[in-house]
Amino acid sequence: MLLLSCTNLSRGYDSTPLFEEVSFEIHTGDRVGFVGPNGAGKTTLLQSIVDPILLDVGKVQLHAGSRMNLLSQVAEFPAGRTIFEEAKSAFDELIAAQDEFVRVAELLAVVTVESERKQLAAQYDRLHELLETQSAYTLDNRVEEVLSGLGFLEADYHRAIDTFSGGQQRRLLLAKMLLAAPDVMLLDEPSNHLDIATTRWLEEYLSRQPQGMIVISHDRFFLDKVCNRVIELHERKITAYPGNYSQYVRLRDEKYDRVMKEYVAQKEYIEKQEDYIRRTHYGQLAKQAQSRMKSLDKIERTDKPTKVSGPSIRFGDVSRSGDVVFHAEDLSKSYGDNMLFKDLSFDIKRGKRLGILGPNGCGKTTLLKILLGEEEPTEGKVHRGHLVQIGYLDQHLKMLNEEQTLLRAVWPEPDATLTEQKMRDLLGSFGLQGEIVEQQVKSLSGGERSRAALARLTVEGANVLILDEPTNHLDIWACDSLEAALKSFEGTLICVSHDRYFLNRVADLLIVFEGPRPEMVFGNFDTYELLRANRANAAAKDKKEPPREVKANAPIDKRKRRRKFPYRKVHEIERSIAECEVQIAERDTTLQGVDIYRDPAKLKQTMSELERAKANLAQLYEHWEEAVELN
Repeated sequence: MLLLSCTNLSRGYDSTPLFEEVSFEIHTGDRVGFVGPNGAGKTTLLQSIVDPILLDVGKVQLHAGSRMNLLSQVAEFPAGRTIFEEAKSAFDELIAAQDEFVRVAELLAVVTVESERKQLAAQYDRLHELLETQSAYTLDNRVEEVLSGLGFLEADYHRAIDTFSGGQQRRLLLAKMLLAAPDVMLLDEPSNHLDIATTRWLEEYLSRQPQGMIVISHDRFFLDKVCNRVIELHERKITAYPGNYSQYVRLRDEKYDRVMKEYVAQKEYIEKQEDYIRRTHYGQLAKQAQSRMKSLDKIERTDKPTKVSGPSIRFGDVSRSGDVVFHAEDLSKSYGDNMLFKDLSFDIKRGKRLGILGPNGCGKTTLLKILLGEEEPTEGKVHRGHLVQIGYLDQHLKMLNEEQTLLRAVWPEPDATLTEQKMRDLLGSFGLQGEIVEQQVKSLSGGERSRAALARLTVEGANVLILDEPTNHLDIWACDSLEAALKSFEGTLICVSHDRYFLNRVADLLIVFEGPRPEMVFGNFDTYELLRANRANAAAKDKKEPPREVKANAPIDKRKRRRKFPYRKVHEIERSIAECEVQIAERDTTLQGVDIYRDPAKLKQTMSELERAKANLAQLYEHWEEAVELN
């Protein structure tokens, strides 16, 4: 069903438009990833859809009866509310309907006039259907599910909102959006302030929702998991692509190559015709020249294609270090009673690329400082290899002097090999040129500072790079450039990152912080995800007992607890379980065939359906257990 239609939207500042004649539609089930370089106008476009008065030209039409919400970047809440109360306020209309349902039921119990009884009975039926359809009897459970999924603890539920950080408050805004479930969700950087586990939950949650949504995100892994369409905003125009982010990249590059070949071929043809016309515009061949000129005038000229590109990052040649860059033995680190990690041992060999990931506060940056020698471990020791020269990028970019100009902050020491012109050329390759190089570092944006810090690293000549969250503030294309540069870097890389796509492309070794003992994984993030999934499947297989094996006359503890699921009869759930198992078997059979792997789109769809069916089966088992206990 068509939910939202945007036609010829245009918006500009002064004489320079941000976007022009942008048109697209959002249907039920569309999960659109909205991508474009920083400053292209993505956030402005979302704001203009919600408030069309901001547009210079264009029409925004929301389907009759549909609701649309934009995830706000600024959190504002009523004073004195707890996070549970605020999250539940997303259901204010349903709660009002519940109150009205109770009121109508009470009146219906005492009414004596037949005409009034019929009117109240009809109202009762309408309200009952609404509450049943919207699962209004499980609101508290739904609030708990979303708050828990977004990383809030049960102990947090009844704390005042103003006792939480700005990042936590923005997570609360996201929780309200998910619970309100508008028909069209406009999500601007929804995974900001989320760790990997919480982001994983959000990906799975959004992928199950039937609403239409537009998602702005720099998290390419998130876009891969959630989106089924991608719209690129570039040079004031949009281009739509089917599929997730990875498919968008492939289709975008194929389109660029195809159009570039067409452009080059047409250009060569036109040049040949023009050369012929110049040589034969007089004499016996003049008529042929005129005929060719008329033909050229009718040709629809192909414009030279462009595509978004990141800065030109390159780490130069480096000196050779020892074979083992770092040897860590039985490392532990604690502050008082707070144990960050323990029993961590590893060797980092020359040329390896180590990624470090884990939740906030687990000790990732502390481990980097121990390797740098800025902190001592509580237990254990670290040995630094021979001829190791370290270049360190901290996540707060303190390597750049905020009071200096950009040129001076990036130029370590003027010498004969690094002239001012060479430094300006280097900064220009990072997209930092013109007047900006004479501005103070403190006046730059986050993205500009990040690119400046990377430029500084390229001139230091370090053979070991230690990077703490290097993709912060970088747009997708700058991340692509950084990844390509690091993959060709001849030295050793140690990197803390929450960017799973980055870790997938760069790392060949991981340290994963989950619990007090970090785990070594010999591979990239996909390798870790495979290990994690296999462990989860093995644990579930050991724990799961199929419903059919439950003894019919087994004693059941019927102590009251709140329902998580709406009331259903046991035999109805068992029928749904059987249907779901058939769906899983059918898709398993399809995936065992050869032909499916010749159609990437069908393969992706089948695998997605299989994942959804398995998730649905797990939920049905849980529902069945609840029904057996409480019905």
